[in-house]
Amino acid sequence: MMGSRVLPLLLAVAALFADAAGAHRVAFYLVLLAIPGAAAAAFIGAGDALEGKGAWLRGISTTLALTLLVLGSAVRENAPHGAAVPSLAVAAVVAAVAVYGLPALAWVLEPFVPRPRQRTVVPVRAASDH
Repeated sequence: MMGSRVLPLLLAVAALFADAAGAHRVAFYLVLLAIPGAAAAAFIGAGDALEGKGAWLRGISTTLALTLLVLGSAVRENAPHGAAVPSLAVAAVVAAVAVYGLPALAWVLEPFVPRPRQRTVVPVRAASDH
């Protein structure tokens, strides 16, 4: 299961590095290649959430990341060729990478979440006659 989320994340990070290096066409293809993996991760996450496995955050985050990758790819493709990469395209991929990190952040912060105290019940002893 973890592998299905890691592949689109790695491809999106590689696309950001390709953009930083000036290889915008390579970055476009990396984002485009990340979309099928992101779709698989979103289907798995949504399926786990609907089955009641308690994976709501993973289901929502992978679906949102898929949406952001599709948005980034569409904006990048519709930009005039030879022009600078639209900032919305880069921002969408950066946001997708950040959204993929939300379940890991929740896991790290889980010990700091306040939990309701459990009440301990002390049995009452019956008074004996003296």
